[in-house]
Amino acid sequence: MQHSQAVRPSGGAWAAAVVWACLPAFTCGLATPFTIGFAAYWLRSAFQAGAASVYLVCIGSFVIGAVSYDTIEDIPQPLEFLVSLGLVVAWFGGVVHSAVLVPRMVRARLRPPLYPPLQVHPTQASPMTGMGGQRPMPVMGDPRHVPGVGGDRPRTPPPVNVQQRSTEPTHQRRPGEPEWIGHYRVLRSLGRGGQGSVYLAAAPNGTRVAVKVLHDLVDETARARFAREVEAARRVATFSTARVLDVDISGRFPYIVSEFVDGPSLEQLVKKHGPRDEDGLTRLALSTAGALAAIHKAGVVHRDFKPSNVLIGPDGPRVIDFGIARGLDQTTLTAGKMVGTPPYMSPEQLTGEAVGPASDVFSWAVTMMFAATGRPAFGEDTVPAVFNRVLTFHPDLSPLPPGLRGIVGSCLNKRPDERPSASDVMLAIIH
Repeated sequence: MQHSQAVRPSGGAWAAAVVWACLPAFTCGLATPFTIGFAAYWLRSAFQAGAASVYLVCIGSFVIGAVSYDTIEDIPQPLEFLVSLGLVVAWFGGVVHSAVLVPRMVRARLRPPLYPPLQVHPTQASPMTGMGGQRPMPVMGDPRHVPGVGGDRPRTPPPVNVQQRSTEPTHQRRPGEPEWIGHYRVLRSLGRGGQGSVYLAAAPNGTRVAVKVLHDLVDETARARFAREVEAARRVATFSTARVLDVDISGRFPYIVSEFVDGPSLEQLVKKHGPRDEDGLTRLALSTAGALAAIHKAGVVHRDFKPSNVLIGPDGPRVIDFGIARGLDQTTLTAGKMVGTPPYMSPEQLTGEAVGPASDVFSWAVTMMFAATGRPAFGEDTVPAVFNRVLTFHPDLSPLPPGLRGIVGSCLNKRPDERPSASDVMLAIIH
């Protein structure tokens, strides 16, 4: 993986900024409105624009007073005081103000150096990760061999160049939110989940990405395991998933960068607009089953498939956060925390049995029930009650379209070896 190195200002940039800051002193304050006005443009700051306007009024009052009278003695005393005050504010205030802004001016539009394609290593650093659980998250990806589903020949998706200069406008951040993660500029928070915090960020070329900062990779063993999982996730075909673009597991807070899917999650969509109709539900079932088939074909088990991890983008549903849950599995269990979301967990996740692709198929079926009814199939009250229903209860499938009832029912089988594969689910929906 690529190291996320800090970009240091050049000596020339510092020299230019210092000369700029000295202009108010060299011009007795006459240049102050122009220097601070330039800072307002360079920093995209409304506050600096307001300050430049104040300096313009001050220096303007001095100039008008100076040219309106032949000698200083002719200026009335009160006006002389105001004119002098304007000069002092524009002169000395401009010098101090410009000096304070020098570091910000130097770093305002820094561009990180170009670097070669990323490869995940537990001892290296690189940009952020896509986050799961809340809103649409970007997923990371680079040029790679992408196997097709159902026998399609391999294809290689075009690379995403995130190394060019960014022109994304600056957004206001909440207190405590980072300004930069690696060389990705944070725009705003997308949400927080059990695994970490997710941010919308701008790559150096202005492309919006999702960065997930993880909280639970506390030792080198966990980081190495997570690196292997993410490397497998990068091999997943991207037709119904968000690409993983970058990973950095070497810093204090590891992060994953993924493609940003600009749309609500299935959970948000259903809560706002209600259950999906028959056609919409069938399209959702087919695309998400295809995404799971691609994930499983790459040797990855999602382990946390749920409505908030299905994003409804402009080009259709996308599955996110695959390859993250297993990488955090041993760490979270050691810490006494649960891997998964109770209403969407499979029986084998609850009983401690081996978890494989069949677990994702079960969670997929529960998610389809949510899309059809607006509520989880096994409820969402107390955790013990939900667990008991997952292990013993068979939900009513009548809200589903007739064409989906049979396959969803098979996927909800309590025995994992009796559930169909994700590829079989796709074929059953089509036929």
